[in-house]
Amino acid sequence: MKVVLVEQPGGPEQMRVVEMPKPDPGPGQALVKIAAAGVNFIDVYHRTGLYKVDPPITLGMEGAGVVEAVGEGVTEVAPGDRVAYAMARGSYAEYAVVPAWMLVKLPPALDFQSAAAAMLQGMTAHYLTHSTFPLKEGDACLIHAAAGGVGLLLVQMAKMRGARVFGTVSTQAKAELARQAGADVVILYTEQDFLDVVRRETNGRGVDVVYDSVGASTWEKSLDCLRPRGMMVSFGNASGPVPPFQPLVLSQKGSLFLTRPTLGHYTATREELLWRAGDVLTWVQDGRLKLRIERVYKLEEAAEAHRALESRATSGKLLLVPE
Repeated sequence: MKVVLVEQPGGPEQMRVVEMPKPDPGPGQALVKIAAAGVNFIDVYHRTGLYKVDPPITLGMEGAGVVEAVGEGVTEVAPGDRVAYAMARGSYAEYAVVPAWMLVKLPPALDFQSAAAAMLQGMTAHYLTHSTFPLKEGDACLIHAAAGGVGLLLVQMAKMRGARVFGTVSTQAKAELARQAGADVVILYTEQDFLDVVRRETNGRGVDVVYDSVGASTWEKSLDCLRPRGMMVSFGNASGPVPPFQPLVLSQKGSLFLTRPTLGHYTATREELLWRAGDVLTWVQDGRLKLRIERVYKLEEAAEAHRALESRATSGKLLLVPE
């Protein structure tokens, strides 16, 4: 089978497609024939070494396809099931062995590319809006990178919850996408100071929560956007990791809360996984949650997909498909 491997951490040029034997599922595992794999920033973090993984490194934390075989003791799925998953590394390949408990059966009318596009980013948006800071009617939130893959889903879910949504974007084209997703106040951060806009539009109060996947470049001003006892949710590092800081800063800025969550801790049980994935996939199938798939690449184009993602010029989801 074909698989994308990284021999040593580094740039996109370290990624290459190699031939490997098709694996066999062990106890509690299933072999999935991959139809589509999602491309996410966590894949970049694995490739560069920001998130440490022993080389050679397989990439890809979400995929969708058909179960080809199951190992001993598997009851969750059976050969022939159409499934999707997230948070199991190795989907940049023609086949992947996945813990069976992590596989979710697809709704009948949902295609593989939509499923692969929805799982990781959709469940991320779900846990952020439903659990990390459960938005309610009348809350105000600031979403950075509001026209990105997670951002567009976050905006839509925040509006489902009844929140007022501020969203930052870099271009007029992205601003229009954020508005179409439901953002109430769209801030072109290349031309406007997002802190000034938030303060003005909230009459100086600030927002209840900031959802920040950008990291270093937005960190300080994001804290200043929060109301007293508001929550800073730092869930990504697109501009680089947040620098070290003193916890006393949180006190000085209004007894703020800070969390650095990850999807794995919010899908740690099958019950929670099925809740989040069930909501997301059903909403996508029913049209309540709209996906934007920007481009579909071949496995051999994985490096090109990473360059596009890292450029931050993309809006929506990038996918890889085996030929």
